[in-house]
Amino acid sequence: MSYTSMAAGPLQISYTVSFPEAQAHYADIEMDIKGLAQNKLDLKMPVWTPGSYLVREFAKNVESFTAESNGKAVNVQKTRKNTWQLSTQGLSAVKVRYRVYANEISVRTSFIDASHGFISPAGTFIYPDGMLNNPSTVHIKPYKGWDKISTSLAPVGKDEFTVTAPNYDILFDSPIEVGNQEIFGFKVGNTQYEVAMYGKGNYDKDRLKKDMAKIIEEEAAIFGENPNKRYVFIVHNYLRGGGGLEHLSSTVLGASRDAYTSESGYTGFLSLVAHEHFHLWNVKRLRPVALGPFDYDNENYTTNLWIAEGFTAYYDNLIVRRSQLVSADDYLKMLNADFSTIDNTPGTKYQPLSQSSFDAWIKGYRPDENSINTSISYYTKGSAIGAMLDLEIINDSKGARSLDDAMRYMYQEYYKNKGRGYTDAEFKQAFEKFAGKNLDDFYKKYINGVDPINYNQYLGYAGYQIVNELADSNVPTLGVALSNAGGRIRVTSVLRDGSAWVDGINVYDEITAIDGNQITDAASLLAGKQVGDKINVSIIRDGLPMTIPVTLKRNNQVRYHIESLPNPTAEQLAVRKKWLKL
Repeated sequence: MSYTSMAAGPLQISYTVSFPEAQAHYADIEMDIKGLAQNKLDLKMPVWTPGSYLVREFAKNVESFTAESNGKAVNVQKTRKNTWQLSTQGLSAVKVRYRVYANEISVRTSFIDASHGFISPAGTFIYPDGMLNNPSTVHIKPYKGWDKISTSLAPVGKDEFTVTAPNYDILFDSPIEVGNQEIFGFKVGNTQYEVAMYGKGNYDKDRLKKDMAKIIEEEAAIFGENPNKRYVFIVHNYLRGGGGLEHLSSTVLGASRDAYTSESGYTGFLSLVAHEHFHLWNVKRLRPVALGPFDYDNENYTTNLWIAEGFTAYYDNLIVRRSQLVSADDYLKMLNADFSTIDNTPGTKYQPLSQSSFDAWIKGYRPDENSINTSISYYTKGSAIGAMLDLEIINDSKGARSLDDAMRYMYQEYYKNKGRGYTDAEFKQAFEKFAGKNLDDFYKKYINGVDPINYNQYLGYAGYQIVNELADSNVPTLGVALSNAGGRIRVTSVLRDGSAWVDGINVYDEITAIDGNQITDAASLLAGKQVGDKINVSIIRDGLPMTIPVTLKRNNQVRYHIESLPNPTAEQLAVRKKWLKL
């Protein structure tokens, strides 16, 4: 029995967040707890935040942890890496104070400076062990000059800087932006949208409102409803920004402040909007069974991130296409770029897609120089599998159904009707239901196996084929990735079974010469060389010069493009029309 389970009833919990030293990246937290009826109380901080599958040890940023009651100090003992135990015998209320250091710019971690405060709640607010269902309120005391707050949490009365959460799952899933962000809004159906822009950028508000609304309408049509009455986009504009993190009724996006006016930059931002907003259905409500209720102390394992994230990555660009914001040809370019990435990643031959999902906690968010050889992204390959299954269902149903129908069915059946997450087998049954066929072989090859994807089989349903532009090339390669900083050419990764891999060139080696000729330009490293040539590569390793003989192999990298078959049939054109909304 946990200590908190002995409480007479729900605790009354409130937080006050202030920023007396925002310029030094600190937030000060006061936690008031009332209604105590136990001898001891364990307070915890999550070790990870949902949507980002890595144990980040948020407690490492906590300092100056104290507690008092009626002006007298309360004994505090830290019992685990993320747990503080309070002696509360005879006490009905305590005030806890601690500081959080917040100086990591990302969509999943808090960041505070003099210009704004971004609060990622899982890394900010401690909670009473065993009482995740307890409500709480948060009062924000802005730093000097800050006058705005953006969050999906409901305000208490007319005080916009005091918000409430019905439980900790909601609190931890509701980021808070405080500062002087530009705020604009629009409505789609019955849902009010707020966009909070931190940092200046060359965005066009009116264009964004119109195009974001199109994306939202297309996504809501897939699932048959928009479950939110209000939704908040928090956008952080930096010199070079990117990434996003989904939440139940909001999202946080990273953007490059000057990229909105370039075609690729604007399209990329719209795809990010589509991706994170799609998550409000896929993963936040329609979710693998392991992803809720959450265990905030430990990893939450699932083999289905290829659906939760990979399918979302498939739909993001597809939704932008369906919204008529990119052409069908441009969409196919996005798709074949994913296909090329998959087949240029040696790890796709070694790590099944389901295992990539399961190993997100130890591999996905901790890539190293050898990751390309041992793993595959459940985003990229999951997206490709989404496309293949979509085409399979459209073709087998003669255009009557698509992957949309499977997603809508699963949302209704498991989120709305059963009120729980799905298992791997249950989603497979849904795919089979709408494809009208057994998919054991598909799963064996592509989900739980490492067979190369037969792109042309599925693209052929829509009258397309994939072509490798480099199929007939005979170009030599060392099989390495290089950096060139200050004229020093260093190896940053070595591709499995390539020339460097076989003959012993290592990551961190500095290449100084080829056959005695000094090298200062990575682009001309093998100028004049042929496949099969034996060369001498001069390197510096750990400060020592050495020469390694290498036999050059053919560059087996692919560069795909998707093109129409010469004479597509009426059936193929019907699949194409359904797929790409032509």
